[in-house]
Amino acid sequence: MRILWKPFGFSRRLLQVECCHPNELLSLSVLTRRTLVPGLRKAPSILQLGQRQGFSTMPEIEASVRDPELFSPPSDVRGMTKLDRTAFKKTVSVPVLKARKEVVNRLMRALKRVALQRPGIKRVIEDPQDGDSRLIMLDPYKMLTVDGFEKAELAVLEELDVNPQLSEYNLELTYENFKSEEVLRAVLPEGQDVTSGFSRVGHIAHLNLRDHQLPFKHLIGQVMIDKNPGITSAVNKTSNIDNTYRNFQMEVLSGEENMLTKVRENNYTYEFDFSKVYWNPRLSTEHGRITELLNPGDVLFDVFAGVGPFAIPAAGKKCTVFANDLNPESHKWLLHNCKLNKVDQKVKVFNMDGKDFLQGPVREELMLRLGLSAEEKPSIHIVMNLPAKAIEFLSAFKSLLDGQPCSSERLPTVHCYCFSKDANPAKDVCQQAGAVLGVSLETRSSVHLVRNVAPNKEMLCITFQIPAATLYENPTLTVENYEEPSLKRQKTDDSFSEPQIISDS
Repeated sequence: MRILWKPFGFSRRLLQVECCHPNELLSLSVLTRRTLVPGLRKAPSILQLGQRQGFSTMPEIEASVRDPELFSPPSDVRGMTKLDRTAFKKTVSVPVLKARKEVVNRLMRALKRVALQRPGIKRVIEDPQDGDSRLIMLDPYKMLTVDGFEKAELAVLEELDVNPQLSEYNLELTYENFKSEEVLRAVLPEGQDVTSGFSRVGHIAHLNLRDHQLPFKHLIGQVMIDKNPGITSAVNKTSNIDNTYRNFQMEVLSGEENMLTKVRENNYTYEFDFSKVYWNPRLSTEHGRITELLNPGDVLFDVFAGVGPFAIPAAGKKCTVFANDLNPESHKWLLHNCKLNKVDQKVKVFNMDGKDFLQGPVREELMLRLGLSAEEKPSIHIVMNLPAKAIEFLSAFKSLLDGQPCSSERLPTVHCYCFSKDANPAKDVCQQAGAVLGVSLETRSSVHLVRNVAPNKEMLCITFQIPAATLYENPTLTVENYEEPSLKRQKTDDSFSEPQIISDS
């Protein structure tokens, strides 16, 4: 008599078997009732085999004893700082279902719920004892016995004449079969945050590692490359964003050092050197939101244009665009991307400080366009996407224009981005912007929540039409009798009418 380890069900227990061929892969399905039952009666503590339709099935294991670490890497990889892929080998026992090869495709559609899903694992393999049959690997967390099948699944098994009895299969897992989060959770110190997410910028994975992750930074970078097709370089930000040029210092953790990349966003293509310009893929929805507000023929002034994610889609919508950025690299790639997307005839590009741009080209164009006849009145939008400092630039609008104010319908609409750590971020940004402009915006603005940047820190966009009393040096309209009809306002009986917060989520 030999002793057979029976690890299935996440519990290692000894099962006494009177006969078992050493080359048998499927250890339980071949055991007959006649062979097992006498031994089980003599040893009541041994696992009992459930019976269904006369076939031996996998032993029932209580859910409370399932091993949550079944598909976790081996414990001895903990603390690894240099990636050793060979150290991740592990053998686990999973249930399998035997079926004739000609019915496997139909069967797999029916068993989608319970089929094993692991990276790099073939769920259907050849039966080493029967060339006309295949073995279908099932999820051990869902299938412990035949009773794990639902009625609809059993009906398909009966229709296809497939025996529902389960057997076990010793499956060898390697590094390729673990997810990135599983690898990092096994390697990093227990209880510490695991980095499994990143910003993808073309072929580059951009991570923001925390201090406790830095000793493992090169391993983390390599895992990101290994587990994400198309990623060939992993970088980590080593400094905060520079408020002048909006780029930051970065360190290549693993892979190639090529920072020239190409991205596709909202059906437009952008190329740039990621190490020298600002690009955030998390703002894709916001770029699209602003574009949707524009109509063909409108005018857009993009004060901090970067490489063109606002300017280029606006030009593609047949708007006239004036785009500016102080960073020479951003200016270079903005010109390049305008040509790349064939909108260079619709975009005038500038390389100036934001304030100089507002008080120079923007002022000149506003004087021209606001002086046109009432029949020629395109909407004018000004985007200011520099959330760390954009509110400060609102001062450039004070007494920007000469002459008589135009009608309120034609005054420029500003979309100004900012950060807030206040408990009431909408009220906070309204007060900030109003303080710079010297006029209350609390009843004439809307606030859009863009995204959560960090705990207790929000990025928002406040949208308002510039009051005539602010924009013109000697206005005849006053703040008291001025109201923008195009903006929705939230009215309350309180002295403060709080702006409406709109969020994508």
